[in-house]
Amino acid sequence: MSRTEWAPIIGRAAEIVASYDTSVTLRQLFYRLVSERLLPNTDTSYKTLSHRTAAARRAGTFPELIDRGRSIHRYRSYDSPADALSMLARTYRRDRTEHQPYSIYLAVEKAGLVVQLQSWFGDLGFPIIALGGYSSQSYVDNVAADVIAADRPAVLLYGGDHDPSGEDIDRDFVARTDCWAKVIRVALSAEQVIAYDLPPMPGKAKDSRAAGFAARHGELRQVELDALPPEALRGLYGDAVDQFWNFDTYQESRDREYADKSTLRHAARVIES
Repeated sequence: MSRTEWAPIIGRAAEIVASYDTSVTLRQLFYRLVSERLLPNTDTSYKTLSHRTAAARRAGTFPELIDRGRSIHRYRSYDSPADALSMLARTYRRDRTEHQPYSIYLAVEKAGLVVQLQSWFGDLGFPIIALGGYSSQSYVDNVAADVIAADRPAVLLYGGDHDPSGEDIDRDFVARTDCWAKVIRVALSAEQVIAYDLPPMPGKAKDSRAAGFAARHGELRQVELDALPPEALRGLYGDAVDQFWNFDTYQESRDREYADKSTLRHAARVIES
C-alpha cells in the first residue's frame, strides 16, 4: 500500500475550506477530499486529517473549522435599557414567511450542514431542521405541532445521504409527522451521484435495508451528502425553494420590518435622552 503524502492533501484541504462562503466542519472537509479521491473513506484517514489540520491551525497555516458540538454559554447582558433597545433594533426580525402561500421547511440528514443552509437561506426565515438519523418521537411531535400551528400547506425540502438508511430516514420522518402537503428530496439521488461524479464507498451489509437498496441500484454503496460541492447543494435547494416562494410577499415583510426597526431606534434615543 502506498504511503499517503499529506502535504499536498493539507494544501488542497485549505483550498476547499477557503472556497466555501460559510464555515466548514471537519466531516464536510473529509468527504470533499474523499470525493476528490485524495483520501480513502476510513476512520484512520479521518483521524489523521483531524490531527494534521489541528496542527496546521496551531501553526497558523490552515483556516479555522467549526465544532458544532462545543460552545461558550453566556447570558446576554446590557449596559442600560437604551442599550437593550438598541440591540433589539439591530437584531429584530419579523416572521419573514408571513403571508406566504406555503410553510417551507429545509431539512437535512446531518446537523453539520445546518450552518450552510442558514447562511444561504437564513434571511428568508425558513425553519431548518436536522433529522440526525431516525428522529425521536419527541422531535417528530414537535415538528408536526410547528407545522400545524402555521395553518397553511407545508413543504419539506430534504437532503440526505445516498445509502440504505439515507434513503429511508426521510420516508420514516414524513410518515410519522404526517403533515406535509409536498415533499421534495433535493439530494442525493443515484442520478446526482453520477452527474457530480461522486465516488461511492462500500455500503454497510449489516444494514437491514441493504438488500432492498442493492436490488434498486444494482449494488450496495454509500455516498455522503457532504461530498457534494456546496454550490451544487445550494442550487438544488434554491431551485426547489423557487417553486413555492413568493419574493414579492417576502419584500413586503422586509419593508414592514424596516419600519419596525425605525420605531425601536427612535424609542432607544428617547430613553437615552
